[in-house]
Amino acid sequence: MAEIAPSLTNAPSPHVLIVEDDRDIRELINRFLKQNGYRVTAVGDGLAMRRALADRRFDLVILDLMLPGEDGLSLCRDLRARMSVPVIMVTAKGEETDRIIGLEVGADDYLPKPFNPRELLARIRAVLRRFATQAPVRHEDSVGKRYRFDRWILDVDRRELRRDDDVLANLTAGEFDLLLALVERAGRVLSREQLLDILGGRDAHAFDRAIDAQVCRLRRKIETDPAVPRLIKTIRAGGYVLTAPVEA
Repeated sequence: MAEIAPSLTNAPSPHVLIVEDDRDIRELINRFLKQNGYRVTAVGDGLAMRRALADRRFDLVILDLMLPGEDGLSLCRDLRARMSVPVIMVTAKGEETDRIIGLEVGADDYLPKPFNPRELLARIRAVLRRFATQAPVRHEDSVGKRYRFDRWILDVDRRELRRDDDVLANLTAGEFDLLLALVERAGRVLSREQLLDILGGRDAHAFDRAIDAQVCRLRRKIETDPAVPRLIKTIRAGGYVLTAPVEA
């Protein structure tokens, strides 16, 4: 029996782009998602993926790691640099290193093959719900505020991060909200679970490394040396902390 289809009042069903070179798997996912109320476009390689993204807007991309020609890691890295559409990476490789690399280049979740289509569906729903809660999340006491830390100014109303030399950081909605959570609690160590609570993601069964992936992307955008971060520190067995002094 098919799962209950997504129902958003006066809104079209989410449009999912599948990038998978295995025709049988591609068609299986295609049929299953359509049965559950999603709009689906399915392609077999990176070139077709780029064409599809140029022609229409997608709400989520399911991206296979092992593809002919340009691989999924390279495609994900390029996709993340150009847009903020969520990505679920699917691969036959299940090693921890592959999962970490996938998250570091911008994937929002990771699912090893073979997988149950129902699990994929659950992860799609979780990622879409997480992205829906990320834009725009505002705390009443933050509206109208600007926060200064290091060389950066975080403008809550405009939802933008600008450096003191007027360079604008290109943050996704999720990255902005994560940074705001850290800035508002500067000097406090926040666990992944606390951050997921603050960002409204726990009820979505959020992937345990989603926060790590967003922190990694944030560091690349605001740290002088992302490999040796001095603004957002990792606390072993604890979580993350913004160490820079913050002025409101």
